[in-house]
Amino acid sequence: MKITVIGAGYVGLVSAACFSDFGYEVTCVDRDARKVAALGNGKIPIYEQGLEPVVASNHQAGRLTFTEDLKTAVAGADVVLIAVGTPTREGEDAADLSYVYAAAEEIAHAMQGYTVIVTKSTVPVGTAAKLREIISRARPDGNFDVASNPEFMREGSAVEDFQRPDRVVIGVSSERAEQVLRQLYRPLTAKNVPLVVASCEAAEVIKYAANTFLATRIAFVNQLADLCEEVGADIQDVARGMGLDKRIGLQFLNPGPGFGGSCFPKDTRALAHTARLYGYPFTIVENVIAANEARKGALADRIEQAAGGTLAGKRIALLGIAFKAETDDIRDAASLTVIPDLQKRGAAVAAFDPVAMDNGRQAFQSVQWCADAYSAAIGADAVVILTEWNVFLGLDLKRLARDMREPVMLDFRNLFTLSDVKGSGLTYHSIGRASVVPPETTKADVIPFKSGKV
Repeated sequence: MKITVIGAGYVGLVSAACFSDFGYEVTCVDRDARKVAALGNGKIPIYEQGLEPVVASNHQAGRLTFTEDLKTAVAGADVVLIAVGTPTREGEDAADLSYVYAAAEEIAHAMQGYTVIVTKSTVPVGTAAKLREIISRARPDGNFDVASNPEFMREGSAVEDFQRPDRVVIGVSSERAEQVLRQLYRPLTAKNVPLVVASCEAAEVIKYAANTFLATRIAFVNQLADLCEEVGADIQDVARGMGLDKRIGLQFLNPGPGFGGSCFPKDTRALAHTARLYGYPFTIVENVIAANEARKGALADRIEQAAGGTLAGKRIALLGIAFKAETDDIRDAASLTVIPDLQKRGAAVAAFDPVAMDNGRQAFQSVQWCADAYSAAIGADAVVILTEWNVFLGLDLKRLARDMREPVMLDFRNLFTLSDVKGSGLTYHSIGRASVVPPETTKADVIPFKSGKV
């Protein structure tokens, strides 16, 4: 079986690499000549754990190739996967499908013989039907099927998620296409990975529904954490008490600065847009989106309050700017909101992230980029943990406190237990828990910390 993947971004590159690792002959197509050349030379344009060796070994073995030549790549393919971007359309909530439609048009003119054309990109319900229409119009004589095969890979563990998924979902409209995709995923189903076979429409909804449900859990636990701050409960205890119920589970019950990245923000907006189009406003999702935006917008308020009520002339050290750990992706990250907000209030921002600082330099102005967390903290009036990198767990908190102008920490990921910070000299604020104040600090010196009820 020969496979062509259109797009060498997160989804396309990981899919191409992992399919080639299954033993298939895979061609990955991208319009960006520099990216294609870099991949051909073994340089990975994104940070993704475990991806580089998979790409290198399969490229060296000749199973994985990279090209700008879509026409030739599609002509010899049995399966063509569309894995191009579907960003939110500017000024709207709808997904921008222009790249998907353009790819379909090119595929139509290039395909030879029976071809299964698969949307791997996240697309709204009805996209498969639209692609079938586009391709049929361009190639009335075409011998093809359109299918949907949404991905469920998490950035930072995408290779692991592809090779050991919870399930594989395929949406098909013909038995022939189903058999081709069953064969494609035989290396996984042979290991008892569940295969969900549905209509294209159901597969398209499954992807959005899964991401939106997880986003809803995050928004829920964040608001629950704010309530815990008001009533004196500990969100860690509350979340554990909930999550041990088998009907609920512990995943995605960690409070934080709000969800971000390439999936949850755009997918929640796209699902809400689709519901409105069909005359059924998805009010739960609309409220999740609003709650998440409010969450990010309140971060600077929390920092300002902890820093004594003003940020003018203050130095704030940010630890982590990626939307989550194990990725360099800052799309819709909390840092995109909090850094400009801090600067508008007169703060100087110093930042460190283990892998995302190159992206940060392109996104932010007037930020001091530091070699490590300790450098960022020198002379700081507050240290803020935005990303849950494991490296931050090993920080010497006493050293941080000693080097800061005002030893205040806001841990927006609850990385430390309250006992971890006692005796460190830090005034410590986290999410949904009591603050820790050094014994030598009197109550008169402490501003009561409130969540802002967001």
